[in-house]
Amino acid sequence: MTSDPIRIVLVDDEHLLRSALAALLPLDRTIEVVAQAENGPQAVTETLRHRPDVLVIDLEMPGMDGLDAVASIRAALPEQRVLMLTRHARPGVLRRALRLGVAGFMSKAADPEDIVEVVRTVHAGGRWIGHDVLEASVIDDSPLTDREADALRETREGYSVATIARRLHLAPGTVRNYLSNAMQKTGTTTRHDAARTARDRGWL
Repeated sequence: MTSDPIRIVLVDDEHLLRSALAALLPLDRTIEVVAQAENGPQAVTETLRHRPDVLVIDLEMPGMDGLDAVASIRAALPEQRVLMLTRHARPGVLRRALRLGVAGFMSKAADPEDIVEVVRTVHAGGRWIGHDVLEASVIDDSPLTDREADALRETREGYSVATIARRLHLAPGTVRNYLSNAMQKTGTTTRHDAARTARDRGWL
């Protein structure tokens, strides 16, 4: 008796690539694409609706990126298995992805057959990280502490210091200190500029 196919939700803002993967991944009949999405909010909606075995999601998307979407999804579905695809393995991203529970991390340029194998690994409870992603993480040159980076991410969302303090369960004065340190380390004069600079350098 054959086993049921692995059900996946496929998320990528590049229509051609998403369509190609949706056509190629199920060819060996071990994977079924139950839904597709082109952005973070759609990823959250479709994943919560279909509860796939594995979420296959792009890292870089406009607005809510893949990591933000994964954070929202795993808040509702803590056991959701996730494979993240990326075109550019920015330094500093892997650590946050692992903290969020991402089990697989690989290049979007990988052969579909390799992606299928990693989907199987992730579905079986394993972890897989592409060599290029590992190399980028080794040369991670971010000077930011985890808390400084957290405060800058919240700043990018447009929250006030008071709101950031509530969301991070910190005192407002502590948040200001983190933001001040981050501005010094990024050579900027406002927290918003610091957040943009840190994002551009791949530190968030």
